[in-house]
Amino acid sequence: MNWETLGFGYIKTPFRFVADYKNGKWNEGAITTEDKIILSECAGVLQYAQTVFEGLKAYMTKNGKTVVFRPDLNAERLEQSAKRLEIPPIPKDMFLNAVNEVVAANKAFVPPYGSGAALYLRPFIFGSSPVIGVKPAEEYQFRLFCTPVGPYFKGGMKPITIKVSDFDRAAPHGTGHIKAGLNYAMSLHAIVTAHNEGFDENLYLDAQTRTFVEETGGANFIFVTKDGKIVTPKSDSILPSITRRSLCYVAEHYLNMKEKNRRVALKEIKDFAECGLCGTAAVISPVGKINDHGKEFIFPSGTEKPGEITKRLYDTLTGIQNGEIQAPEGWLKEIK
Repeated sequence: MNWETLGFGYIKTPFRFVADYKNGKWNEGAITTEDKIILSECAGVLQYAQTVFEGLKAYMTKNGKTVVFRPDLNAERLEQSAKRLEIPPIPKDMFLNAVNEVVAANKAFVPPYGSGAALYLRPFIFGSSPVIGVKPAEEYQFRLFCTPVGPYFKGGMKPITIKVSDFDRAAPHGTGHIKAGLNYAMSLHAIVTAHNEGFDENLYLDAQTRTFVEETGGANFIFVTKDGKIVTPKSDSILPSITRRSLCYVAEHYLNMKEKNRRVALKEIKDFAECGLCGTAAVISPVGKINDHGKEFIFPSGTEKPGEITKRLYDTLTGIQNGEIQAPEGWLKEIK
């Protein structure tokens, strides 16, 4: 396989983990080669979008070990998401065991060190039993599959251009803080609209006042002040990104930078030196320009290359993931 030419798409691998919830409990689950799912046309996932998911990656480190980055946090976030949609949560031990078994069984698909690629893992739970009244399903299935994905930045980390969206991503006290499929479904029209208008992504504002920065359809914001401090938007309707939390830790403990999680007003963006979008896929996507209904703001870091601090954050975190830099205890789970 040519790892350097891989995109971020689905490539079927031989093995996945499947467990079923019936009669009030989860079974032990097992590795299977069956990638097809047979469902009732009235399944809860089809009728009322009762599904939650996660995303994480396995890497080949510099010393040849296969590791997964902070899977315990994905297990915790999946549990929180499941509870919000009245889905019986997966036991943490089952989640971590599924990660270990799937990566071990598909180890031939873990890209080699230095390729820039990774093995992407997608755990998800969905309502599988028929539901016609508006209520939770009685049966569920948990699945975890993996697919090799290529380096996100094939032509270098070129800053992207985003627009302030006219759509709302999540309501106060809604489901914006969990990783539910329904949150991403509602963002599809907005992202297609943005692409058709020549933008790479949307900047969503808070739904209540439409004055504070929240996130994009699939990533958290991270800003750098002109005096070198890190600022991330705070809101109860923002998904708690594991990558963002890791970058903030790296900023404070590896780069000796101060970090603040607080509300960020849209009118403040002119005061920042750098901006990035952080998530599992890219780690950080640098932002060069933000367009607010024709009023354009270009960050001082420019539109041709990432800002200096954004690049340092990216290099440090990917260095930790690849085993080039000593990781904090518990961040890398080795797969035997």
